[in-house]
Amino acid sequence: MFDQAIASFRPGLPLAVALSGGADSTALLLACALKWPGQVRAVHVHHGLQRAADDFERHAVDLCARIGVPLVVRRIDARHAPGESPEDAARRGRYAAIADAVRTHWPDDAIGDVAVAQHADDQVETLLLALSRGAGLPGLSAMPAHWKRDGLNWHRPLLRVPGAQLREWLIARGVTWIEDPSNADEKFTRNRIRAQLLPALENTFPQFRETFARSARHAAQAQELLTELAAQDLERTGNPPVIHELRALSANRQGNLLRHWLRTSHGTAPSAAQMGELLAQVANCATRGNDIRIKVGLGRVTRAGAQLQFERD
Repeated sequence: MFDQAIASFRPGLPLAVALSGGADSTALLLACALKWPGQVRAVHVHHGLQRAADDFERHAVDLCARIGVPLVVRRIDARHAPGESPEDAARRGRYAAIADAVRTHWPDDAIGDVAVAQHADDQVETLLLALSRGAGLPGLSAMPAHWKRDGLNWHRPLLRVPGAQLREWLIARGVTWIEDPSNADEKFTRNRIRAQLLPALENTFPQFRETFARSARHAAQAQELLTELAAQDLERTGNPPVIHELRALSANRQGNLLRHWLRTSHGTAPSAAQMGELLAQVANCATRGNDIRIKVGLGRVTRAGAQLQFERD
């Protein structure tokens, strides 16, 4: 399955590969370097969050020197702010560092595509975490195989490949990798899923990786339709939305439009409770005298005459 995934992977070249030093990214980099000799670059991000970070960097340097792949190492401060998810903070810092490295370290290469190594097990873990949080369609869509960010095309070519196959592929070639010691710490929910739930799913539903991935794709397709509808409704109601135009829509379409408006125009997302309260205030806003003021995401939604407005905290 891994060989099939690499054979069907057709990014723009030259290609940058995010190399953490673990088995997944080591396998992805090596396979891409074999498929496109001289056309692959590697970016390693040193998070500085654990002692093993130096080991990861040394592995990345040694591997790239051995297979002749140009490498750039970026060091970031990935510590999270109070109330912020450590995983989210590290992810944002990592993607920003990779994008900056691609643009500034190899400007003459005009790299437009980046590959990252999340695989089928990662996708299942992401979906289960979303289910545990009561997520809507965006969360149930899990991780996309392709997306755009920071002016680059990002790819996850291994989303249908079980993690064990990547390790088997490396072992067969005598290639080593660095095991992240934090992966064994079951105080992290994702690690408990990997250690306890995935084996149980394997025993009960042997095809769970593919069926879960199919459900995630269905959710993503449904979300695309809702996004298209929200964009059409926002164009009709105005941006920011005119309240009486918004109230002409059904409550479900109002919520869909407001989530789209807050995400695309203001980079924030309301909780389910915040959206429920906002819709209730919109429903009660029959006259110009009714005020709207509610905490939403990173700021608050208020009324400004005939329109809604968002004020960042």
